[in-house]
Amino acid sequence: MANQKSNRLNRLAAFTPKTRGLLFVLFWTAAALSFAANFHWAHGVPWRDAILPSLADWYSFALLSIPMLSLARRFQFERSRWRSTALLHLFASVFFSGFWITLRAALAQIERAVAGGTPDFANDFVDLFVKSFHLNLWIYWVILAVSHAFEYYRRLSDRELRNAELEKNLTQAKLRALQSQLNPHFLFNTLHTISALMHIDVDKAERMVAKLSDLLRYALDNTDDHEVALESELTFLKRYLEIEQTRFGDRLTVSMDIPDNTLKAQVPNLILQPIVENAIRHGIEPYAKPGKIHLQALRQNGDLILLVKDNGGGLRPQKKREGIGTSNTRLRLQQLYGDRQRFDLQNAPEGGLLATIVLPFHEE
Repeated sequence: MANQKSNRLNRLAAFTPKTRGLLFVLFWTAAALSFAANFHWAHGVPWRDAILPSLADWYSFALLSIPMLSLARRFQFERSRWRSTALLHLFASVFFSGFWITLRAALAQIERAVAGGTPDFANDFVDLFVKSFHLNLWIYWVILAVSHAFEYYRRLSDRELRNAELEKNLTQAKLRALQSQLNPHFLFNTLHTISALMHIDVDKAERMVAKLSDLLRYALDNTDDHEVALESELTFLKRYLEIEQTRFGDRLTVSMDIPDNTLKAQVPNLILQPIVENAIRHGIEPYAKPGKIHLQALRQNGDLILLVKDNGGGLRPQKKREGIGTSNTRLRLQQLYGDRQRFDLQNAPEGGLLATIVLPFHEE
C-alpha cells in the first residue's frame, strides 16, 4: 500500500516546469476561445472580431494571475491570521481589477490604431470600469480559491507521501528486526544438533559443519532481501535439509510438488525453513517411526499457496506449537502483505500437522 501511494503521488509531481507552463497557456487560451465562440454563435459577432478581444481579455488575466498566484501561495488563509489575510486579498483584488482595466484599455488603443480608428484611452477606461470592475473582483477571488485548493491538495499529497515513506521505512525496519531474530535462532538450533552429534558420530558432525558453512554463506548473500523467488527459497531449503538428513539418515524423507509456474513467485526470504524445522523438531524427532515431510506449491485465484505437511503427532490439545520460528513467520507475513495473507497450523485429516501459507502471487 505504501508503494502504491508513493507511486501515485510521484506521478502527480512528475510535471516539468515546461509542461506546467504549457498547461497554463492552454487553460487561458481555452477560456478565451470559449468566450469568443459564445460571442460568435449567440450574438452573431464575426470570428475575427470575437477572437481578438477575447484573447486580449483572457491573456491579460493570465499575465496578472502570475503575481497573483505567487501572492496567494505566500499569504494562505490560516486560522491565526485569516482576518489580515482577507483584508490583504481584498485590497489586492481591487488593485487587480484596476490594473486589468488599465492594461486592457491600453491594448484597446492598439486595436483602434490597427483598425484605423482614433485612440480614446479615457473613454475606453471608463467603459471597461463600468462593465468589468465588479466582474474582475469575482475573477480574482475565484482564482484565489482555486489556488488555495491546489495548494491544500499539494500539502496533503506531500503529507501522504511523507507518511507513506515513514510507513515503508518502519515496515522495513520491523522486517530486518524479525529476520535478524530468525537467523540466530536457526543457527543456534543447528549448532546444538552438531554439538549433540560430536559425541556420537564425529564424521557426520564434520559433514554437517561443512554443509552449515555453505548454508550460512548462501544466507548471508541474501540477508538484505525481504522477498526472493520461490526457486531460490527452495535452494536454501534443500541445503538446510541436507544437514538434517545427515543427522536423521533414512528416518527423514522429504518430497516436493512444486509446479514450474510457481518457481518465479516472490516469497518472504527464509519463510519455509522455520516451518520445515518446526515439522522436524516436533513432528519427526520425538518419534521412532520414519518421518515424512511433503512440500507443495499451488497457484490459485491470484494467490500462491504453500503447504508443508508432516506425519507426526499433530497439534496437542493442551499445547500449540508456537515457537520463535512460527510467531516470526506470522509477523513477517503481516508486515509484508497485511490482510492479503494467511498462515494456518492445523491437524491433517490423515494425521500429522499441515502448515498453510497463502500470499498474493507476484513475480519480480
